[in-house]
Amino acid sequence: MATKALFNTVVNWFIRQRIDQIQNFKDHPIETQEGVLFSQLYHAENTDYGKIYGFSSISTYDDFRRNVPIVCYEDFEPFIEQARQGKPDIFWPGYIRKFAKSSGTTNAKSKFIPISTESLEDCHFKAGKDLLSIYANNHPENTLFQNKNLRLGGSAELYEDFNTKFGDLSAIMIENLPFWIEITTTPSKKVSLMSEWESKLKAIVAEVKTEEVGSLTGVPSWMMVLLQRTLADTGKNSISELWPNLEVFFHGGISFKPYKDQYRQIIGKDINYYEIYNASEGFFAIQDQHESDEMLLMLDYGIFYEFIPMETFDPNNLEAIPLAEVELGKNYAMVITTNSGLWRYLIGDTVRFTSISPFRIKVSGRTKHYINAFGEELMIDNVEAAILRTCEQTNASVTEFTGAPVFMKDGENGAHEWIFQFCKEPADLEEFCDLFDGHLKDINSDYEAKRYQNITLKKPIIHVAKPELFYKWMAQRGKLGGQNKVPRLSNDREYIDPLLLLNE
Repeated sequence: MATKALFNTVVNWFIRQRIDQIQNFKDHPIETQEGVLFSQLYHAENTDYGKIYGFSSISTYDDFRRNVPIVCYEDFEPFIEQARQGKPDIFWPGYIRKFAKSSGTTNAKSKFIPISTESLEDCHFKAGKDLLSIYANNHPENTLFQNKNLRLGGSAELYEDFNTKFGDLSAIMIENLPFWIEITTTPSKKVSLMSEWESKLKAIVAEVKTEEVGSLTGVPSWMMVLLQRTLADTGKNSISELWPNLEVFFHGGISFKPYKDQYRQIIGKDINYYEIYNASEGFFAIQDQHESDEMLLMLDYGIFYEFIPMETFDPNNLEAIPLAEVELGKNYAMVITTNSGLWRYLIGDTVRFTSISPFRIKVSGRTKHYINAFGEELMIDNVEAAILRTCEQTNASVTEFTGAPVFMKDGENGAHEWIFQFCKEPADLEEFCDLFDGHLKDINSDYEAKRYQNITLKKPIIHVAKPELFYKWMAQRGKLGGQNKVPRLSNDREYIDPLLLLNE
């Protein structure tokens, strides 16, 4: 025990040395971002992409904005394919040997996101250390390194093609982790790299139930599945009974709001919760304040940020602004330029700034995940806030949900149709529906206008999901586990119709 305590003290001291550097970019955000941009341009000026768009002639941000187009994955894919086939200097100097394979939630086709050595070291791994630094600084009494971190990644098998490797980002990271992280983490690399979800779950439970776990890292929905399986296997009444030293859950990928009460119940004691915002394309933000629901935008990871106001978002005419021009409370589509060679890349997420000194954000949704069939402009954060308020009033609990429009037909008005997976059902579903509708009106004035006297939109239609409906649906789609997410909103019926069929 004395050795563990000494190790904990030494590692805590080491990782907290980063705090001064974080404070520096908080104090000088615009200068930090300018440094990132021009460093990237200099590094890549002799690449094919750099020559096409004249990187060597760019001396100001306005030059950059004029010369280099904003792109989505489909626009950039031809360059990525060249890099995947082993060609160097396409959009980043040298060879790109690793690609994170991701289908995301906006396109069924697989995406191959380049992972350079710089992005792995100076973004993804650096962010992991920063998360620990921030937590240790906020909680000096922590015992993180006296216990294990339980990590839950995605399908972790790596494949080789064209002399490159591709797979889930978590697989790439696990394969390249420094040794000191590996010895403080569970499950083992062998189990973490298993790809079949059900077999992997059993193997994880078998390993972690005998470990001393002090922290959790993963997506809330899938971590909840693992914790429930662990309790069922061990016969314990709560997670704190099994792991009394558990002190923090580092979570990301989806909103934590629908899960918070469930975690309090299953853990059986109060612990800390810290949110992160990362993706295959990069690591973007970390909750830096205790008991906060906003995240600090990390500005020195080799990522240059731009933002497109959603009120003027036009896929055929994309116009972005720099960090210096963002305003509080507005929804922005995020555009990134990274040290993996993604140039003015539209990642598909929308964020809202809650602070500009320093720059803190909340993830508000996806550019392709909203309902706007009738001009209501309903975003994911609107819906999550309405669900939370409704659950508080009805003593209900929602684990998963998805919504879609019911289009006007045969003279009938439109509506929104929802499927809710309840952990705890409301006593009166009709009351739940009325309250949910009312909260959406309070939160979103466009929705309220379309609901006025049922002229455009009728009252929402709500279905109660059968047990494990979403789990079974994700299994059918080959998307169990890790970083896969249930699509919350859609402007068509691509997701809800198969779910309704499965729910019959």
